[in-house]
Amino acid sequence: MLANALDMVAALPLPALLIRDDERIVAANDPARALLGQGIEGRHFITALRQPGLLDAIEGCLKDGAPRRTEYLTNDGQQDTTYRVMLGAVALDRGRAVLVSFEDVTPLEQVGQMRRDFVANVSHELRTPLTAVMGFIETLRGPARNDPVGQERFLSIMQSEAARMNRLIGDLLSLSRVESEERVRPTDRVDPAELVRSTLRGLQGLAETAGVTLVADLPETPFTITGDADQLRQVLTNLVENGIKYGGKGASVTVTLSPPGIQPRLRTEGVTLTVADTGPGIAAYHLPRLTERFYRVDSHRSREQGGTGLGLAIVKHIVGRHRGRLRIDSVPGQGTTFTVSLPVG
Repeated sequence: MLANALDMVAALPLPALLIRDDERIVAANDPARALLGQGIEGRHFITALRQPGLLDAIEGCLKDGAPRRTEYLTNDGQQDTTYRVMLGAVALDRGRAVLVSFEDVTPLEQVGQMRRDFVANVSHELRTPLTAVMGFIETLRGPARNDPVGQERFLSIMQSEAARMNRLIGDLLSLSRVESEERVRPTDRVDPAELVRSTLRGLQGLAETAGVTLVADLPETPFTITGDADQLRQVLTNLVENGIKYGGKGASVTVTLSPPGIQPRLRTEGVTLTVADTGPGIAAYHLPRLTERFYRVDSHRSREQGGTGLGLAIVKHIVGRHRGRLRIDSVPGQGTTFTVSLPVG
């Protein structure tokens, strides 16, 4: 009976242990040794596991044979990991043993944490303008009831805060739509050079107001790629707008489109779309987090410029839907470059 139990433990794909009623680990498969360390067989389970919740579950299962479930928390050297631990009694020739199996649920925990963080961030982003609007409404009904100058100023601020909420809701809806379509590859043929031209024409007024020069460097020979025109225009708009808003007066934003060719990052034929500005640049430690939802290099300035903190997250998902790659390079004082690699077909 024990030999059969040992064979069963060895055959399990998940990390698994067999703990006999003398509280010794009598079997561990290779995944369990990789998780808990080599040489754990023969040891008392307390010396190998050391987490109170799991120890209590093992002791309880040894005592009454009832199945139990708990968690085991550890770190793989790169991130915290969470295992769902299932315990069940196994009858042996002499006495009882407990089979302990570990299922890695770290991705599920991360998704849950992302969802909680997302709700908290949205609540925070909406609470500030809502509080301001409610406060000004109270003021307009009270102290400023007969103050035309004050009323005009407060209404202007309320309009600005309402527009901020509207932009946030629009970006949230856009992000949701992009995520829902991310696994569906586009099938339309798109002229990327014409997309660049039309996008820059649409942003010319904003650039002139900000004192920023827009430059296009496009191939002479026309070509098309497979893509979603509206989403690719959104990518261009977000990246160029960032350069205009944060580049500063006198800066330039250059959009460069390469002709089709082999793209090493894609391992297939593709094109490269580059949006480079001559602004203040971004410190290196910010770069890995720029595409996170609501992440801002300068929160106060971003809100002043009307940013929602979702633009680059939307860009990342659109590029992902097109099976492309996004790269961000920046040096403080030397500007920022966003490089989007897209397959042709």
